[in-house]
Amino acid sequence: MLALSDLGNRLRMAREEKSLTLDELQAITRIQKRYLSAIEEGNFKVMPGKFYTRAFIKQYAEAVDLEPEVLFDEYKNEIPVAYDDNVPGNLTRVQSRDSVSRKTSKIMEFFPKILMAIFFIAIVVLIWYLVTNFLISNDKDPVDNQNAGVNITESDDVSPSDSSEDDEEDQSGSDEQDDAVDTDKQSEESEEEEEQKITMEGVSGSTTTYEVTNADKYEVMVKATDSGEAWIKVTNNGDKEFASKKIANGESETYDFSDDSEAYIRTGRAAETEIYINDEKLELESDATVQNIVIKFNKES
Repeated sequence: MLALSDLGNRLRMAREEKSLTLDELQAITRIQKRYLSAIEEGNFKVMPGKFYTRAFIKQYAEAVDLEPEVLFDEYKNEIPVAYDDNVPGNLTRVQSRDSVSRKTSKIMEFFPKILMAIFFIAIVVLIWYLVTNFLISNDKDPVDNQNAGVNITESDDVSPSDSSEDDEEDQSGSDEQDDAVDTDKQSEESEEEEEQKITMEGVSGSTTTYEVTNADKYEVMVKATDSGEAWIKVTNNGDKEFASKKIANGESETYDFSDDSEAYIRTGRAAETEIYINDEKLELESDATVQNIVIKFNKES
């Protein structure tokens, strides 16, 4: 049977492999340093409760790239069972039912208003359709009559040569219009081809890989959310370290990778970290707290 200290030693060794101090781990997990030390020592008596003990161990494991469920299964006889010591189960269920009923009542209050809005929009669309068709039909009749009158009164004055010249002019004008349309289409297609494209190649554990094509520059900006903070580490494919620091409250750092083919970003709090590639925000695929982001720059395209 494994002792409690074995779990603490395993977590501590994983932390040291990541070159993280307890202070840095405290910044990443927002767990007080004394609780982190207690986990490593196996001293769960200082924890605020059994639920928090399991929650703190889970956050610690994710921060050092260990699978929490594997640890819980391996040390299931040593880690306290999670349950609420203070709140009765019946009270929790009653509160859940009350919250659901309040949400349902709010939806029912807005339902008649939604129906009225849909009905009003339908009436407006119907009126617009009828008016538009009426105006189009009225516009066609005078034009047709006018063209008919011109054909009757001027048919004797138009010579065959004039008619052929008019046909040639019409054909020339049509060709010029077609050329202009083709030019516009080609310019639009070239603009679409030159637009930057970010593709997610795959996810492996806590590492997600993206590829960037059709880019005219290679800048990466790492930013903390307006009310958040995150520990970041930025390197290139040659293990050159650009930054290893904490950013907070909307603070951002921009790095130029024009001379590199890949960028590596590690964030200790992904939910409070934003990454921009050439001013385009990167949508993170994983929900993990600690993430490794690999950005490949396909410069040949």
